[in-house]
Amino acid sequence: MDIQDLAQRVTAGERRALARAITLVESARDDHRAAATTLLAALPQDRQALRIGLSGTPGVGKSTFIESFGMMLTAQGKRVAVLAVDPSSSRSGGSILGDKTRMDQLSRDPNAFIRPSPSQTHLGGVARRTREAVRLCEAAGFDVVLIETVGVGQSETVVAEMSDLFLLLLAPAGGDELQGVKRGIMEMADVILVNKADGDLKAAATRTCADYAGALRLLRKRPQDPDGYPKAMTVSALQENGLGEAWEALETLTDWRRANGFWDRTRAAQARYWFNEDVKQRLLARLQAPDAQAALADLGDKVAEGAVDPAAAAQDFVDQLGRA
Repeated sequence: MDIQDLAQRVTAGERRALARAITLVESARDDHRAAATTLLAALPQDRQALRIGLSGTPGVGKSTFIESFGMMLTAQGKRVAVLAVDPSSSRSGGSILGDKTRMDQLSRDPNAFIRPSPSQTHLGGVARRTREAVRLCEAAGFDVVLIETVGVGQSETVVAEMSDLFLLLLAPAGGDELQGVKRGIMEMADVILVNKADGDLKAAATRTCADYAGALRLLRKRPQDPDGYPKAMTVSALQENGLGEAWEALETLTDWRRANGFWDRTRAAQARYWFNEDVKQRLLARLQAPDAQAALADLGDKVAEGAVDPAAAAQDFVDQLGRA
């Protein structure tokens, strides 16, 4: 594989090259990881897209919203990339990866690119290499990158560490309105969108939106928010109502954060976060080496026999790892 040629074709916006590059960065093979590092270093560093993280409970209509929202943006001349993360089975390791089927109109749009990826064993609602896939999409010249989480509803806060804006999509009439999501993910959200505000559910959606608007006012004020943010709004992805207003709210927030220095500050903090995460992952990968596994097994046997204290054995193993 010619990495420099691949980097040039990604930079030129070739969809096939972009898909191949994402496959490369998602690979766990050592030689592919080295090639991916070279590829990312060869990409232009001055291209930035608006990164929008999107989360919500299953069945809330994330795919329908992304398709309607994406079609609206491409109609405005913007290039939109969608990185959709599907949950992986803990038994078989497989994923359905059916997002292109759900977004059939957007998948045929020449100004859109949809890439489903398995979450594998990575927690937090995103795949381990999603951030690198975002970098590739930016290098390919996309204006907006939508990052859809697996949709557990309470734990996908990692996406906030790779996005400029974080949308939380909720459904109306979901029982106890403030039980739909937990405080942790609500504190991360920049805009809460109550979807399915149409037909018989329109009144319920309006009430739900009012409930969450009241709840947001009880949260501690964040320095990166202007007056009126975070906010709750109603949308109907099916009837395409409220999408323009939601985009206008996102643009207003983006412009304010750029003007007040929060955009660059957040990006710098996110870069530091992912540097630390990559260091942790590389250290964990060293535990899978044959010599490390042998040392673990040997010390584990001694601990099981009662010959060594678990804490002392753990310290011994760490010392051996440091000397390796």
